Order: sequence, then C-alpha cells, then structure tokens
Amino acid sequence: MRRAPRLDGNHHEIADYLRNLGWSVVSTAGLGNGFPDLIVGRPGYSCLIEVKDGSLPPSARKLTLDEKRFAERWTGPYIVATSPQEAGAQLLALWRKWVKA
Repeated sequence: MRRAPRLDGNHHEIADYLRNLGWSVVSTAGLGNGFPDLIVGRPGYSCLIEVKDGSLPPSARKLTLDEKRFAERWTGPYIVATSPQEAGAQLLALWRKWVKA
C-alpha cells in the first residue's frame, strides 16, 4: 500500500498563492527520490520548486541528500521556497529573465 506524501506545513499555502498569481501548479510531492514538491508554469515556461517550511529552524529546512543530488543534476529553473512570497518573488525574477532572453 502506498502512503500519502508527507507535505511541508506551507505546501498548500504556497501552491494556492502561486495559483492566485496566475501560475499553473501541480503537486509532485509524492514522487520521491529528491524530485521537487511543485511544478509551476506559464505559457512556454516551467519551474520546479522544492518547498521547505519557513517556520522550522534552518537545520530542519536543509535539502535531503536526494534533493541535493536532484538539484545538482537539474539544468532547468529550480528554486527552494520557504514562504508564498519568497516563491512568488523568485519565480517572477526567473520568469522575467527568461522572457527577456
């Protein structure tokens, strides 16, 4: 029997915030093996987001070994976010760079 994925306390809050900003959002938290928690997109652009709970101490927000390995191998847009506002700001900055390219 497959278990439900363990989500960070702010996972849904970040996903809902980004949807309200106009991003398409898919939760991928159940994939495991270091794959990030969210895929977000706008027409012609996608980004992977690893969600960490900003209310936890910094030591509890560190990437796992699998997450580090994934991030090192991934060549596309990837961010780590601890709050909805941080996720939105990072995405906007990356998206603006991409649009100008």
